[in-house]
Amino acid sequence: MLSNAAIWNSVRRSKRLTLIAGPCVIENEAVCFQIARSLRQSCRALGVNYIFKASFDKANRSSGRTFRGPGLVAGLAVLAKIRRALRVPVLTDVHTEDQVHLAAAAVDVLQIPAFLCRQTDLIAAAVRTGKVVNLKKGQFLSPQEMGQVIKKAVEAGGQKLLVTERGTTFGYNNLVADMRSIPIMRQFGFPVIFDATHSVQLPGAGGDRSGGQRDLAPVLARCALAAGADGLFIETHPNPDQALSDGPNMIPLANMARLLAGFTKLHALMRRVAKLK
Repeated sequence: MLSNAAIWNSVRRSKRLTLIAGPCVIENEAVCFQIARSLRQSCRALGVNYIFKASFDKANRSSGRTFRGPGLVAGLAVLAKIRRALRVPVLTDVHTEDQVHLAAAAVDVLQIPAFLCRQTDLIAAAVRTGKVVNLKKGQFLSPQEMGQVIKKAVEAGGQKLLVTERGTTFGYNNLVADMRSIPIMRQFGFPVIFDATHSVQLPGAGGDRSGGQRDLAPVLARCALAAGADGLFIETHPNPDQALSDGPNMIPLANMARLLAGFTKLHALMRRVAKLK
């Protein structure tokens, strides 16, 4: 298994594309392993840095009656098993300070959800574990305002940080992805990841759940790479229409290998173009 420093260096210093991908939520162990194995194989073939992601609890569902996941203990057990058996780095999100240290023992990357990106104590607790921390930009923040979030993390001792763009609220039930945010946030000195699938989400558009436009996720992913993104965050599922969370914006697993091949070529091209400036 890669050390924490090696995982960070593979993202920070590598010229390769980084992919953070997996299902929205842990539905069951079998689905998680299916997705992780498939993506690991594709990423190894393409030379992509791969980090598996899944949530043990979707604490911000539109309705309190919809599926949230297996919970902290059972969910972390699944993530730790994937990490150990497949030898891939694993990411999950944390919502409270109490969850941070338990999650840090089971995964490699801690994620601060977009809705919680201004929670100072949560950010401080996460970075003090020494783990890589992914700070997702809130839908309510400008890219410039993420500088203050990053400053909080750095002042708490954070050195291994990722910053993820996931779209900005645009009226009711809609998001817009402003590609200017990528070069703006790269100026803060940390890798910028683009969340292609949450950026095509239609929050609350289904009444008791969110809608989405999954066909547009690859389009935005390519735009983000052209704008200089260091990596992509993508949620995927063997059958998105049957997924228990965020199905409308998830990419079918069967499409991922083909899409990744194109993303990898575009990422390499943009790195060459950047050298000409």
